[in-house]
Amino acid sequence: MNPLELTLLYLLAAVIGVVACRSLKLPPMLGYLTVGVVIGPNALALAKNADGVRHLGEFGVVFLMFVIGLEFNLPKLRSMRNQVFGLGLFQVALTMLVTTLASMAFAVLAPQYWGMNWHTALALSSAMAMSSTAIVVKLMSERLEMESEHGKRVMGVLLFQDLAVVPLLVLIPALGAPPEQMVETLAWALLKATVLITVLMVGGPHVMRWWLTLVARRKSEELFVLNLLLVTLGLAWLTELAGLSLALGAFIAGMLISETQYKHQVETDIRPFHDVLLGLFFISIGMMLDWRLVLDRWPLVLLLVT
Repeated sequence: MNPLELTLLYLLAAVIGVVACRSLKLPPMLGYLTVGVVIGPNALALAKNADGVRHLGEFGVVFLMFVIGLEFNLPKLRSMRNQVFGLGLFQVALTMLVTTLASMAFAVLAPQYWGMNWHTALALSSAMAMSSTAIVVKLMSERLEMESEHGKRVMGVLLFQDLAVVPLLVLIPALGAPPEQMVETLAWALLKATVLITVLMVGGPHVMRWWLTLVARRKSEELFVLNLLLVTLGLAWLTELAGLSLALGAFIAGMLISETQYKHQVETDIRPFHDVLLGLFFISIGMMLDWRLVLDRWPLVLLLVT
């Protein structure tokens, strides 16, 4: 299948999925996921490789988090510190503790079904403590719940999870290493992340205001949009380079721009990008789902979902 045929297939699948879900009064995201499963390599195999569309779809997550960042300026984020570092830390720590202890208990009680050491149990608990920021934020946005009290709490937890990815991505591969090496690697990763976020938060608003004003004086809409893309993807790349997620960098970019007078113009310019690309992201996630594995191990899947 050539690139044009593949593009047409994705667009047709997206249209069918969204129309079907709208007719059934279900979230469009469910339609994207479903058609991804159907056309993916584990069902009809119309599209055998999800890598290309997944990489493109990741930009959808970046722009989604950028738009969310536009709504969370720095004063608002400071007011949410209890949700981020209080509730968020509590959620991640409690989930990891419960999952690790439960895994070790199952390993003792039923080793033939659940044989794992504490290293594996800790890695599993790290995965269980994370949520999909893209999916949760998309649902809350559609329900207009971002400004609600529970919406702010959920957003605080999601932000802490994005921050927690840094030590967890370092910790899991280093579990088999000597303790002193693991501590050194973890400390270095945390130092890089802390320095980068501090620099962006302290100096970022002034630089962003100066830069966008300079661009706006050229009175070129095309140049303004190109600079938005450059700033968003550039900060996402920087945070990924420091071991953080792409989404967190885009969120910071949105917050920095929310401090300028161009916030509402930026929202209008960027929205078409993130809506379309986010749909491709959800299709690619559906394509990676092997439904046969779900059926073969449905008791385990049901237990983990619960």
